[in-house]
Amino acid sequence: MRPTKVPADVVKLLRRRTDAAEHAAIQKLWIAHSFAEAAHDIPGLMATLTDDCVYTIVNKDMHWHGKEGATRFYQHLLTSFPDIHFDLQNIVIGPQGVFEEAYVTGTYRSQWLDIPEPAGQPVEFNVTILFPWDPEQRLFAGERVYFFLKSPINT
Repeated sequence: MRPTKVPADVVKLLRRRTDAAEHAAIQKLWIAHSFAEAAHDIPGLMATLTDDCVYTIVNKDMHWHGKEGATRFYQHLLTSFPDIHFDLQNIVIGPQGVFEEAYVTGTYRSQWLDIPEPAGQPVEFNVTILFPWDPEQRLFAGERVYFFLKSPINT
């Protein structure tokens, strides 16, 4: 098979270098983001994001733009699953940002996305999230989320 040309934007990401101080800044920002999410602190979450951030649920082809969109995303998520818990399974931190895998549990309390009406039932799902790093602003440019619901709702 003949190799295909690697897109220029991918080459740029692959060539991106970081130093120890930037790596530490990315890690520190991800920790701040995670603590804010656990505390349902939406202003704290927004402080970790660029103004033009984009939240995407890739496997649902859904998008929220800017901090206003990210705020709506989090308001809906945290209202729908008020006791949401992320059990981190893996994390990779690099010059492109942070990639995490988590096992999520919670109680489905109000409508979220296109998932069937809630019945107050516990849910569990696996999620992978990419937090793209903006090196100029030293903030995350949003999230790219993939999730796979396990129970009790089938989507």
